[in-house]
Amino acid sequence: MGIHNADVADAFDEIGDLLAIEGENPFRIRAYRRAARIVRSLPRELAEMRGPEEYDAIPGIGEDLARKILELIRTGHLQALERLRREVPPQTRELLALPGLGPVRVRALMRQLSVRSRSDLERALAAGRVATLPRFGAGLESRLKEAIAKREPGAARRLPLSVAAQYAGPLREYLASVPGVSRVEVAGSFRRGRDTVGDLDLLVSASSGTKLFAALKRYPDLRELSASGTTKASGVLRNGLQVDVRVVAPQSFGAALHYFTGSKDHNIRTRRLAQERGLKLSEYGLFRGSRRLAGQTEEGLYRALGLSYIPPELREDRGEIEAAGRGALPALIERSDLKGDLHVHTNASDGVDTLERMVAAAQAQNLSYLAITDHAKHLGIVHGLDSERLARQGQAIDALNEKLRGFTILKGAEVDILEDGRLALPEAALERLDVVVAAVHDHFGLSEARQTTRILRALERPCVSILAHPSGRLIGEREPYAFDFEKVLEAMSGRGGCLEVNGQPSRLDLDDGHIQAAIERGVPLSIASDAHSADQLANLDGAVRQARRGWARSQDVLNTRTVSGVRALLRRR
Repeated sequence: MGIHNADVADAFDEIGDLLAIEGENPFRIRAYRRAARIVRSLPRELAEMRGPEEYDAIPGIGEDLARKILELIRTGHLQALERLRREVPPQTRELLALPGLGPVRVRALMRQLSVRSRSDLERALAAGRVATLPRFGAGLESRLKEAIAKREPGAARRLPLSVAAQYAGPLREYLASVPGVSRVEVAGSFRRGRDTVGDLDLLVSASSGTKLFAALKRYPDLRELSASGTTKASGVLRNGLQVDVRVVAPQSFGAALHYFTGSKDHNIRTRRLAQERGLKLSEYGLFRGSRRLAGQTEEGLYRALGLSYIPPELREDRGEIEAAGRGALPALIERSDLKGDLHVHTNASDGVDTLERMVAAAQAQNLSYLAITDHAKHLGIVHGLDSERLARQGQAIDALNEKLRGFTILKGAEVDILEDGRLALPEAALERLDVVVAAVHDHFGLSEARQTTRILRALERPCVSILAHPSGRLIGEREPYAFDFEKVLEAMSGRGGCLEVNGQPSRLDLDDGHIQAAIERGVPLSIASDAHSADQLANLDGAVRQARRGWARSQDVLNTRTVSGVRALLRRR
């Protein structure tokens, strides 16, 4: 049984929840929660690393958590978690699945109302006692009553795309290794690159007699095989992710891939287009009567419908069908178009690797420049740079640049936008930099008006180059903060500056709708890894995919330009 990063992160999150229910030290709880976020965003599987010495080097892990990671990967169990599960009864843990009930509220229910199970909660709700507790209220009481009445713990779970990828990749490889299988593709929202995935759809082309579903039943990550027929099997992985596997004939593979990739609305529109032309479109092909016109490839299918090929990322019914009919689809940005990365951290602040190591990794990624944007000193940034340390880092960059050939390091910083819109470093320090990445890292609960004013004031500073991870969201953990995006676009289109598409797997921020809006207003994008280690430069792949979902072309992105082009644009700012 393979242990994935997502399994380790889930274990640390559960430990954090159970410690919070028991009222343990908040610092200890935060350490587990932070470690869970870090592990989820790692581009490499922990199981592929060398062990505790490499785990310990990851910021936010440390020796104790490194030992726990090793224990979980080697044994599939974690004694610390199993002890907590014995101390907190299963009936109490089930309360965490109810809407609005985090560990702090569960603890309040236990201590003040002696609620330790759903039935206890049901009685407390019927007596009207829950709404009287601090931080509960009538709204939450109503939602809890509704959830209990339905006997449903909450909405269907959707996993971040990066987490789903940890399961989709190995499953695809496993099915491809089955004798007789010639092709396996993952379709659905995963192929479209949506930021969250509800299930996995896999299409398989195999020769007659292939024992595909018998092999699937033996897959180590499969918890149960719920249904199995001659051409389709459904199951659930250990992490609860639903999996559907379909065997498709070669002559229908393109049609099936189209059908199981597109959103519901995209598929409705393409079927309607076929009907308008007297044709029938299904997962088996495009037909005129009983004659198949297309279906073996997606390209042939779209061509037979009179459309240019629509990349999977665009298949959301947001105008792509009309554009494909006019031959007006954009040439979407490719990873190979990127010439640099303008948001990268080193061990001078909260990164892992040295300046030299980050440069070597960027060169290996075929980049020609890198902006070092370590955190400025501010609350919550333990090793943030003040003006003096930033100046010393600039000297080290100058010295290294003199030795490099065909590669340029840009001086930069990631600077917090304070609550009143000021920046966390003085103007004199920032004016010496090539790139200033400004970001909101706290006070997420400000009103929309105050948050917007805060951001606009920061953008007025001529030194600000890029607004980083503009919505502040963490997928599945934190909703975007409230701000007027249209006002920010208006300010940036008038004054210059770029909006970032952040490739950290927990962020993927901006979202696709905001990316499209920025492009329409002529606001340039900066596709960034936000790498805190050399291997996290691979986050650029996710950022490019996110930009493609927003219809971004190469010319819409700042860091597809040469370093001289980037400097020229930033100087105009």
